[in-house]
Amino acid sequence: MTTTKSNPLGSGAPSAAFARLRGIRDPDAPDGGGPPSRRRMKLRSVNRLTPWLYSAAALILLITFTYIPVANMIGYSFTDWDGLSRERDLVGLDNYVKVFTDPRYWQVFLVSMYYFVASFAQIAIALYFATVLSFKTRFRNFFKGVLFFPYLLNGVAVGFVFLYLFQPGGTLDLVLGFFGVQDTPLWLGDPDIANFSLASTSVWRFTGLTFVLFLGAIQSIPGELYEAAEIDGANRWQQFRFIIAPGIKRIISLSFILAISGSLSVFEIPFVMTNGANGTSTFVIQTVQTAFYFQRVGLASAMAVVLLLIVLVITWIQRRMVPDEDVTLS
Repeated sequence: MTTTKSNPLGSGAPSAAFARLRGIRDPDAPDGGGPPSRRRMKLRSVNRLTPWLYSAAALILLITFTYIPVANMIGYSFTDWDGLSRERDLVGLDNYVKVFTDPRYWQVFLVSMYYFVASFAQIAIALYFATVLSFKTRFRNFFKGVLFFPYLLNGVAVGFVFLYLFQPGGTLDLVLGFFGVQDTPLWLGDPDIANFSLASTSVWRFTGLTFVLFLGAIQSIPGELYEAAEIDGANRWQQFRFIIAPGIKRIISLSFILAISGSLSVFEIPFVMTNGANGTSTFVIQTVQTAFYFQRVGLASAMAVVLLLIVLVITWIQRRMVPDEDVTLS
């Protein structure tokens, strides 16, 4: 009895052996069992590399202009480099010891308290206007633009505008004189008042940024929650307390982080308006003067590293005290 073999070139489905020889894959066959083909392995490797290819430019810029300069700054902090000569003698921890023991370098942190307190007023003002303008209000788009406009201005321009505002006989004195106030103080010349003037300038400039953050978070809350609250008879304060405040908790936490880091690193407003005179010098101004006026780049680098560590530690403590939580409003 003879058996006939199926013709691979004939009609019907090809045999398994012929399919393997020709590289034909049965679509109904389960995926697995055999080793992956070279083409599939190549596709998998490409898929793994695709996210890195898209983020390669950003990573290169981040490493080039952030991490490498920070690493160089840390290296400079252990030397006595003046910023000009090629010689850099290692001094160990002497620069850090000087930062923490010399009152001229760490007492300027007290000036940051003015900006830190002012940042709470900034958050309160921004949260108030973001809440009011999130509801239907007349000319609300106009007021949104008015509040955000100061943040679009250059910091140097803002400094010069307020420099003319606070100067003796300037705009502020003229306005107060119109209301009968004649004996006006030296807004930038009196050490007891100068920091209040500068802090209020920072509030005017950065309230727009905080306002936009709050407004975007409030508008992301589903509108059905407000409708249900109105049906239940909730007023605006109750809607803010039980809907808006829990819904933007993470943005409020972010605002406090920005307030802390911003108050410690204030630079352009006091630098342009007073150049650190009359007790208005901040830690960053002191660092810049140490590096470029006195040519002590090594010591200035140590001051910058100390400021970076302080901001990181305070941020870590704040994140531990107010951790992120999943907020459910429904």
